[in-house]
Amino acid sequence: MTDTAPSPSRTSSESPAQAPSRQLVPVWWLVLLASPVAAANNATVLILDDIGTALDTTTANAAWLATVFALVLAVATPLQTALMRHRGRRTALWASAVLVAGGTLVVVLSPWLPLAVAGRATQAAGGAGLNVLAIALAGSARRVGAISAGMGLFGAVSPLVGTQLAGSVSWRLALSMLAITLIAVPVVNRYLGRGAVGNERFDAWGALLVVVLSGSVVMFAWNPIPPMVAVVGSSLLLVVQIRRRPDGYVPVTVIRSGKFLTSTGLTLALSAGYFTLLFVIPQLLIARAGWTKDSAATGQLVAMVLGSLVTLGFTFVAARFSRAQTRMTLVAAGGIAVIAATFAGTAVLLLAGIFLALFAATSANATQVAAATTAVPEREKPAAIGLFTLCYLLGGAIGPALASVLVLS
Repeated sequence: MTDTAPSPSRTSSESPAQAPSRQLVPVWWLVLLASPVAAANNATVLILDDIGTALDTTTANAAWLATVFALVLAVATPLQTALMRHRGRRTALWASAVLVAGGTLVVVLSPWLPLAVAGRATQAAGGAGLNVLAIALAGSARRVGAISAGMGLFGAVSPLVGTQLAGSVSWRLALSMLAITLIAVPVVNRYLGRGAVGNERFDAWGALLVVVLSGSVVMFAWNPIPPMVAVVGSSLLLVVQIRRRPDGYVPVTVIRSGKFLTSTGLTLALSAGYFTLLFVIPQLLIARAGWTKDSAATGQLVAMVLGSLVTLGFTFVAARFSRAQTRMTLVAAGGIAVIAATFAGTAVLLLAGIFLALFAATSANATQVAAATTAVPEREKPAAIGLFTLCYLLGGAIGPALASVLVLS
């Protein structure tokens, strides 16, 4: 894995992002730019009780800090992609950094839960932009794999780190881990030129419909009827809008690509499975294996770290496999993970489930983005990357909601 600019001849393993005109950003700075988003997303898993007590509210109300972050992270992703497309990468970088800094400041200082939730939403909007930018700047599938593995590692350790920070300092510091990403912003900025800026009219109506559709899908688990109505209505209106603006917010060439739909659908399914098991497996370890809460969290941490490392290795060798072989591997891993969670009664098999689920989801995020955009015209690839990333992150928002339904049932 190198950090020098690629040669003019591009291979099939390279990212669908446009070839950069300048030297590639060193990959570890891209990892630092994107990975804290995963830490921020998982930081609340074990400290919602502490937050509820501190803010004089219930744990269920405190859970909105996690739900809103995941939801905004998903729906803001294509919006940030549009910002990058219409105003350039440098504008997207600094706008996202300002949102992360401002949202973190609100979380640190807010005395009320609603204001803290607003701070988390602002953080997530900025984190979405930095995540999309890191993927766009990666330049090759291996570098995307390094970013995905880094997100897996950060996401794995963040629940226990958050617990330690909440116990020894404050839960506010635990919810401020996203600010780590700001360290990378000045470095990444040095590698960005002005870049081409789109001059076409922004499809605001298409963007709004995508946001409504995404949010409705996430809210479906809590109260199915209103979200179902919203999903159907926004979908029909979005079809009409795509006919009116075939080169708009959702380009018609993207959604007509079978390769894009197959790769994106697979990634969404594996992501939803992983984020569901992320919350379910600890409960199963306690109920079926008799583990304590702390031992379950530690065991899951070890399994997820190993899964992240295996993801990194897999992305290095995935180019040697055919597309069908890669997908069969990912589907098998995700399927076995679900079977283990459904039927396994021993701790080893349950931990193997979260290991395989993380590997399948993060490897799909790393390998399928190139496959998803192979048949997409060059000018539409940023939009395709944004929609692909939206679907992966939608899995992160759907998973906790689905897990709550499964645990309660």
